[in-house]
Amino acid sequence: MMKSAELCRMQLSAKELATLLKGSIEGNPDVFVGKPGKIEEAQPGDITFLGNDRYETFIYSTKASVILVNKEFQPRRPLDATLIRVEDVYQSLALLLERFGTPELLPDDAPQISPQASIHPQAQIGAGVSVGPFAVIEAGAVVGPGCRIEAQVFIGRKAIIGPNTRIYPGVRVLHDCQIGANCILHANAVIGSDGFGFAPQPDGSYRKIAQIGNVLIEDDVEIGANTTVDRATMGATVIRKGVKLDNLIQVGHNVEIGDNTVIAAQTGIAGSTKIGKNCRIGGQVGIVGHLRIADGTQVQAQTGVASHVETPNMAICGYPAFPYRDFLRSHAVFKRLPELDKKLKRIEEQLKED
Repeated sequence: MMKSAELCRMQLSAKELATLLKGSIEGNPDVFVGKPGKIEEAQPGDITFLGNDRYETFIYSTKASVILVNKEFQPRRPLDATLIRVEDVYQSLALLLERFGTPELLPDDAPQISPQASIHPQAQIGAGVSVGPFAVIEAGAVVGPGCRIEAQVFIGRKAIIGPNTRIYPGVRVLHDCQIGANCILHANAVIGSDGFGFAPQPDGSYRKIAQIGNVLIEDDVEIGANTTVDRATMGATVIRKGVKLDNLIQVGHNVEIGDNTVIAAQTGIAGSTKIGKNCRIGGQVGIVGHLRIADGTQVQAQTGVASHVETPNMAICGYPAFPYRDFLRSHAVFKRLPELDKKLKRIEEQLKED
């Protein structure tokens, strides 16, 4: 059980938070908070935030002790809570959640290798690595310093894990795959499963095509729970630096995803497609194989991308995908089709009468 002294260390004053967030205080600088809370649900001792004007009404009724606001915000009524004014609420919120999401280390949290882990004598384990119970690290694998390998993780032959990467329970990093530094792989992600390759045979059956490539994941990548990244048929499936993949995403063989692209849940990317840098792809998007997606492309949720996107920084939507503004205009017409059909029939009847 956590001792009361440890609980106290988790409390931060408004003054300490303002220093951390480089903000200014309006109100009591000595009020303490222990956790963040949603503005409509926060209680005394919580810190909350106002980042969207639609939630302003809650700022006058919230019970939170401290509220994070932009510097320009001007309350229309008196407030009981202490305000911390910052340049960018969402950037500050990210720092805030990181601070409160990092628990105080207990003695058992020091780097250690569980006696229940299976580590091959020919594997290389760096300094300060933790390996949880029932993890398996096979021959020739390399785990860089400062990594945290949690329970039931499998790291295959000659796989490489870069420094300070965290791998959550149940992840599989299969043979020959490479993970960069400072990456996060969430529970049950699979890196290096076979690509979907089968050759049709004269009798109607399919013969498996060997998938002899690997997966290369660069630094600062985060991959969500139950996401799968298939190994290449030949060469590598590549996830570039800073990419963020949500849960339940399928990345096919020989796909390449450019730097700092973010992809939401349930998206599927077919083999050999090349996605550019700084793209934003919504949930449940389907992308067919062998396409080129330009840098900065924004793909709305549930879009089906069936052709190349050559123009950078374009927003697309619909199936098959086309420019987002054109989609909105087309949708406005589509909703009126029953009405327009009736009008057309009336015109046809009038013409017949004439």
